[in-house]
Amino acid sequence: MVAPIGRRGFVARGAAGAAALSAGLWPLRSSHAAATMDFDEARHLLSRTTFGATPAEIRALEAQDYIATVDRLLASVRRNAVTPSPGWLNEGPAELQRQVQAARAEAAEKKTGVDGKPLQPERPLQEQGRELRNWWIEEMLATDQPLTERMVLFWHNHFTSSLMKVRFPPSLFRQNALFRREALGNFATLLKEVARDPAMLIYLDGMRSVARQPNENFARELLELFTLGEGHYSEADIKAAARAFTGWTVDRQTGHFRTRDNEHDGGEKTFLGQTGRFDGDAIVAILLKQPRTAETIVEKLWREFVSLKPDPAEVKKLAAQFRANYELRPLMRAILLSAQFRDPANRGALIKSPVELIVGTVHLLGLPVPEKTQLVRMMIGLGQMPFDPPNVKGWPGGESWITTYTLLLRQQFLRRIVEATTVASMEGAMMSSPQNRRIERREQLPMRSDEGTMQMAQPTAEPRPVEGRSLRYAGDEARLGPTLSGVDSATLLRTLLPRAPIDTVDPARTPGATVAAAMLDTAYQLK
Repeated sequence: MVAPIGRRGFVARGAAGAAALSAGLWPLRSSHAAATMDFDEARHLLSRTTFGATPAEIRALEAQDYIATVDRLLASVRRNAVTPSPGWLNEGPAELQRQVQAARAEAAEKKTGVDGKPLQPERPLQEQGRELRNWWIEEMLATDQPLTERMVLFWHNHFTSSLMKVRFPPSLFRQNALFRREALGNFATLLKEVARDPAMLIYLDGMRSVARQPNENFARELLELFTLGEGHYSEADIKAAARAFTGWTVDRQTGHFRTRDNEHDGGEKTFLGQTGRFDGDAIVAILLKQPRTAETIVEKLWREFVSLKPDPAEVKKLAAQFRANYELRPLMRAILLSAQFRDPANRGALIKSPVELIVGTVHLLGLPVPEKTQLVRMMIGLGQMPFDPPNVKGWPGGESWITTYTLLLRQQFLRRIVEATTVASMEGAMMSSPQNRRIERREQLPMRSDEGTMQMAQPTAEPRPVEGRSLRYAGDEARLGPTLSGVDSATLLRTLLPRAPIDTVDPARTPGATVAAAMLDTAYQLK
């Protein structure tokens, strides 16, 4: 293999250089004109709408009618999570505060254990935050409809809120549930609900916005980030919108939304050229009538699912259709059926986010990881902490995912994965029922860590299928289990990579060696 490339080379030769595909394994085919999918197009569709794809999942779509497949994919989006919610969900802010105060009092006593060492005090807020992140990662892995979670992640990055600022995990959980209910529902409904969302009201200081002192934070981000974008409004519009949302707050006992009419500014306001005694709902309604709002959402979805350079003509056409009723499912259908999405030149043109890279790898290999904290830590190290985006603009994504530092960390993570001593299978993968998949995952053995290498505990009862073996001690061979066994090396290479490898990967090698080399190739980090 050649020496690892740096950030500039990765971006130039990977994301921007996707047109230089191999004519042998990755033939350039004008697939957008074909009614049915070949292996590579099926892989592309799954890579953009799920978290990784096994050969069996790709084969299940191969030779299927493309339009019918997209329709089935969009029709199956679920509105509720399959993973049980955390036990503290119905506790109010007052109960959490009581627990925090009790923990502080216990810490002040400086108790010691039987060994004489100081006991570590409980940290209720941090523990609930850990459980919340682990819960969502589990849902990403256990769901039978991963497109749902891809959309939840998209909305989480559009309507940002941070646990670090909100400091009440149940509110973030309910916001996450809102994103799931409207993942491919109606954007107008989602926008109205977000304006009332307790996590958002706390995050952008809306809960303290009153008539005598309107807070402009939510109004500014509503216009700049959520709808119109910079340059399409004035400072006067921000001030008018801030006045309209005064009196919208959060009940301190329940943590739910409430209004305080005596704190609302009911006076006349002028917003985007219209004058009236507007409240928050009226402001949202005016924004939804602006052509720019629909264009903003179409552009962001385009960058997420198609390419980093939206087609202006296509954006305007799709936005005009979208603004008629703001239904998201027809919009996503149009995007997935577009010639640009199906263009082979756009395969491997996007960089996987840390969440996509880690969750996708675990799903693809069937890695049993009952305790998700280790995965979350890896995501944090790579620059993406779920429920804690860096600022109100969210994660910038795109080429910003890759720096010299994060590229090195990504390679280290993948090497730890391929060096796992044993990997048990999640039989059935995406095809099994959510209930069975959860049962299977609970039955997996706990992970232990030895000298920084991800390892799985050896079974004490009937052994599970082995799907990997340490490459450090076994050369470049990886033993393959049910998800990848019986698949030829060329197909494995096309499964793991969206484009020709950046380094040299010989498809004539054994399947185990091919899997190891492909995962460590930089092109594996593209989608």
